[in-house]
Amino acid sequence: MKIYALMENTPCSENFLAEHGLSLYIETGSHKILFDTGAGANFAENAKALNIDLAAVDICVISHGHSDHGGGLAKFLELNEQAKIYISQYGFDRYFAENGAREIGLSRDLLESGRFVLVEDYLKLGESMELFSCNERTRHHYMDSYGLGMLREEKLLPDDFRHEQYLLVEEKGKRIIFSGCSHKGVLNIAEWFAPDVLIGGFHFMKLTPEKDAEFLDQAAEALNKSKAKYFTCHCTGTENFAYLRGKMQRLEYLASGQIVEI
Repeated sequence: MKIYALMENTPCSENFLAEHGLSLYIETGSHKILFDTGAGANFAENAKALNIDLAAVDICVISHGHSDHGGGLAKFLELNEQAKIYISQYGFDRYFAENGAREIGLSRDLLESGRFVLVEDYLKLGESMELFSCNERTRHHYMDSYGLGMLREEKLLPDDFRHEQYLLVEEKGKRIIFSGCSHKGVLNIAEWFAPDVLIGGFHFMKLTPEKDAEFLDQAAEALNKSKAKYFTCHCTGTENFAYLRGKMQRLEYLASGQIVEI
């Protein structure tokens, strides 16, 4: 399996664009998968630089309904005429950041394409690929919403992230879990799936080692108990990554333009 970071907050070199967003291109033995599309069309420019043909993608998965992960969907629909796009049944609800000051949801106009599959709690995509929302699973580890909100019955409430889903790919005896932002808690996700590899943001970007060392230390200790290797990015924060890297030998960073082989 090869994983290409088409978009992330930081570039691995000056040859690649970066923005606050995430997009990964995944090549398995049988599929070409686009996991998220970043905040806009820039992921497609990075794909060109990596010689990736987005028209050949056969599966697209959107991890959750925030615009920094699905903002490039219109561009993907323009470039690709075949792939179904798998998103949570709640993926087109209304979502906000900064305690309601800024709307960050996806445009429902995209649904007119007829390309979307609205996923409930679980969907088997193939013999070795599954989608999970884990909405009914117990969250043993608390995770703050950090000012992110959702509109329910015309009321703005803290987001419960029911729209977040995870892609599990099993290949060559390894379980690889892809998580866009791990809003439901990376410790919970590692606990639920017991993966060999976990790839995605940790949603720690509102934290700092100066103020939140105790929380980060506890997170590192818990994640170290898992057998997983971690590739983090995006909403973890580079400062927090550097701090965690000092405590986690199986933690790596994934920046725009970077390629990982598993």
